[in-house]
Amino acid sequence: MPKPRPFKQILLWLVAGSRGGVNRGRIIEAVKKKPLNANQLSNDLGVEYKTIRHHLDVLEENNVVTSVGDHYGKVYFLSQEMEQSFGDFGEIWGEIMTTLNSRGKEGRKDE
Repeated sequence: MPKPRPFKQILLWLVAGSRGGVNRGRIIEAVKKKPLNANQLSNDLGVEYKTIRHHLDVLEENNVVTSVGDHYGKVYFLSQEMEQSFGDFGEIWGEIMTTLNSRGKEGRKDE
Protein backbone atom coordinates (compact mmCIF):
# COMPACT_ATOMS: atom_id res chain seq x y z
CA MET A 1 0.00 0.00 0.00
CA PRO A 2 1.51 3.38 -1.00
CA LYS A 3 2.41 5.81 1.75
CA PRO A 4 0.09 8.85 1.76
CA ARG A 5 1.75 12.10 0.72
CA PRO A 6 1.61 15.08 3.06
CA PHE A 7 -1.02 17.56 1.96
CA LYS A 8 1.54 20.30 1.26
CA GLN A 9 3.17 18.05 -1.35
CA ILE A 10 -0.20 17.51 -2.99
CA LEU A 11 -0.75 21.27 -3.10
CA LEU A 12 2.72 21.83 -4.56
CA TRP A 13 2.00 19.34 -7.32
CA LEU A 14 -1.51 20.65 -8.05
CA VAL A 15 -0.67 24.35 -8.02
CA ALA A 16 3.04 24.71 -8.76
CA GLY A 17 4.08 21.48 -10.42
CA SER A 18 1.54 20.81 -13.11
CA ARG A 19 -0.05 22.46 -16.09
CA GLY A 20 -3.11 24.45 -15.10
CA GLY A 21 -1.82 25.12 -11.62
CA VAL A 22 -2.45 28.85 -11.86
CA ASN A 23 -6.12 28.28 -12.62
CA ARG A 24 -6.37 25.75 -9.79
CA GLY A 25 -4.88 28.36 -7.46
CA ARG A 26 -7.38 30.94 -8.68
CA ILE A 27 -10.22 28.48 -8.06
CA ILE A 28 -8.97 27.79 -4.53
CA GLU A 29 -8.83 31.52 -3.80
CA ALA A 30 -12.34 32.10 -5.18
CA VAL A 31 -13.90 29.20 -3.30
CA LYS A 32 -12.18 30.31 -0.09
CA LYS A 33 -14.07 33.62 -0.31
CA LYS A 34 -17.45 31.94 -0.87
CA PRO A 35 -18.83 28.63 -2.13
CA LEU A 36 -19.51 28.73 -5.87
CA ASN A 37 -20.73 26.43 -8.61
CA ALA A 38 -18.78 25.75 -11.81
CA ASN A 39 -20.73 28.26 -13.87
CA GLN A 40 -20.14 31.03 -11.32
CA LEU A 41 -16.42 30.19 -11.24
CA SER A 42 -16.29 30.23 -15.03
CA ASN A 43 -17.89 33.67 -15.15
CA ASP A 44 -15.93 35.12 -12.22
CA LEU A 45 -12.54 33.87 -13.44
CA GLY A 46 -13.10 34.29 -17.17
CA VAL A 47 -12.23 30.67 -17.87
CA GLU A 48 -14.19 28.26 -20.07
CA TYR A 49 -16.76 26.16 -18.19
CA LYS A 50 -15.27 22.87 -19.43
CA THR A 51 -11.82 23.92 -18.16
CA ILE A 52 -13.25 24.86 -14.77
CA ARG A 53 -15.03 21.49 -14.54
CA HIS A 54 -11.76 19.69 -15.26
CA HIS A 55 -9.90 21.58 -12.55
CA LEU A 56 -12.71 21.10 -10.04
CA ASP A 57 -12.63 17.34 -10.69
CA VAL A 58 -8.86 17.29 -10.09
CA LEU A 59 -9.20 19.37 -6.91
CA GLU A 60 -12.05 17.23 -5.61
CA GLU A 61 -10.18 13.97 -6.34
CA ASN A 62 -7.29 15.31 -4.25
CA ASN A 63 -9.49 16.46 -1.35
CA VAL A 64 -8.80 20.16 -1.88
CA VAL A 65 -12.43 21.02 -2.52
CA THR A 66 -15.63 19.25 -1.68
CA SER A 67 -19.12 19.73 -3.03
CA VAL A 68 -22.78 19.71 -2.11
CA GLY A 69 -25.61 19.15 -4.54
CA ASP A 70 -25.60 17.62 -7.97
CA HIS A 71 -25.35 18.47 -11.64
CA TYR A 72 -25.47 22.20 -12.40
CA GLY A 73 -26.40 23.14 -8.85
CA LYS A 74 -23.30 21.50 -7.38
CA VAL A 75 -21.56 24.04 -5.12
CA TYR A 76 -17.88 23.78 -4.23
CA PHE A 77 -16.11 24.83 -1.07
CA LEU A 78 -12.75 24.09 0.53
CA SER A 79 -12.34 20.75 2.26
CA GLN A 80 -11.55 20.67 5.95
CA GLU A 81 -8.02 19.49 5.17
CA MET A 82 -7.53 22.41 2.75
CA GLU A 83 -8.86 24.88 5.32
CA GLN A 84 -6.30 23.54 7.81
CA SER A 85 -3.52 23.76 5.21
CA PHE A 86 -4.43 27.17 3.82
CA GLY A 87 -1.20 28.65 5.22
CA ASP A 88 0.78 26.17 3.11
CA PHE A 89 -1.26 27.16 0.07
CA GLY A 90 -0.57 30.84 0.83
CA GLU A 91 3.19 30.20 0.80
CA ILE A 92 3.04 28.25 -2.47
CA TRP A 93 0.69 30.73 -4.12
CA GLY A 94 2.77 33.71 -3.01
CA GLU A 95 5.88 32.23 -4.61
CA ILE A 96 4.01 31.53 -7.85
CA MET A 97 2.60 35.06 -8.00
CA THR A 98 6.02 36.58 -7.30
CA THR A 99 7.54 34.53 -10.10
CA LEU A 100 4.75 35.38 -12.56
CA ASN A 101 4.87 39.07 -11.69
CA SER A 102 8.63 39.20 -12.11
CA ARG A 103 8.20 37.70 -15.58
CA GLY A 104 5.33 40.06 -16.39
CA LYS A 105 2.85 37.23 -16.89
CA GLU A 106 -0.53 36.48 -15.39
CA GLY A 107 -0.66 32.89 -16.56
CA ARG A 108 -2.79 31.43 -19.29
CA LYS A 109 -6.46 31.45 -18.42
CA ASP A 110 -7.48 28.25 -20.17
CA GLU A 111 -4.92 25.79 -18.85
